[in-house]
Amino acid sequence: MKDARALLTGGASVIHVRLARVQGSSPREAGAEMFVTATRVAGTIGGGQAEWQALARARDMLAQGDAQAMLDIALGPDLGQCCGGRLRVELQRLTKARCAVHLARLETALRPHLLIAGAGHVGRALARVAATLPLHVVLVDTRAQELAKAPEGIDTRLTPLPETEIADAPPASAFVVATHDHGLDFLLTLAALRRGDAAYVGLIGSATKRARFERFAQQTGGVPSDALVCPIGAAGLGDKRPEVIALMTMQEIFTALRNVAPAQASATRIGRQQR
Repeated sequence: MKDARALLTGGASVIHVRLARVQGSSPREAGAEMFVTATRVAGTIGGGQAEWQALARARDMLAQGDAQAMLDIALGPDLGQCCGGRLRVELQRLTKARCAVHLARLETALRPHLLIAGAGHVGRALARVAATLPLHVVLVDTRAQELAKAPEGIDTRLTPLPETEIADAPPASAFVVATHDHGLDFLLTLAALRRGDAAYVGLIGSATKRARFERFAQQTGGVPSDALVCPIGAAGLGDKRPEVIALMTMQEIFTALRNVAPAQASATRIGRQQR
């Protein structure tokens, strides 16, 4: 996103490269895109020879002044790739107005929301992994000294009431609770589960901690604990290294968020049809 923004606002001529149609097996889905200038590239349409051909054609367009072009690439016969699909690649030189349109689209694109409660070793490790993915990552803690160690570029929230951040998170968010206090962990996990719309709720700990949480939840009004993931990630395998827990947990989260996406898209289509 940052690279695309820099290209679209940098003043250089830009070619928009987009996979308009995909048939059969392909490294990327239709709609994948990249922005190309004479010296820089943002985005990808899958890499390999197909992307190399598209990049070369885009640079030819910049040199020759062409406004648009199209490539039809058969991955197997043309490039010797094992995918075997066929790609239609559309290339368009962007005017200043079209650059603004793409910039606005990218700025307003909804990214799944991940809230990490607790900026300790596991929370920071998870934030580092999540920062490499197309997510809006929020790291919340009551301790300024821990938030100060957060990875660069992460949205941090210093608050004495982290439960308010959970309440204010958008629908279908993912939540990971990994604070320094078991009592606070239980309160925040309960708040996330009681929303009823979370894509993922994970609590750091063990099977014993999960059992204690379930007793706590029953004593405070009950909650559907089958939606809770505890232990999270590799902790369930007995590996307590923060980096390993973070990597395995992020796989769980990303899978959960992707499973939510089709339902959201369906709901959006229904809403549009009803208006």
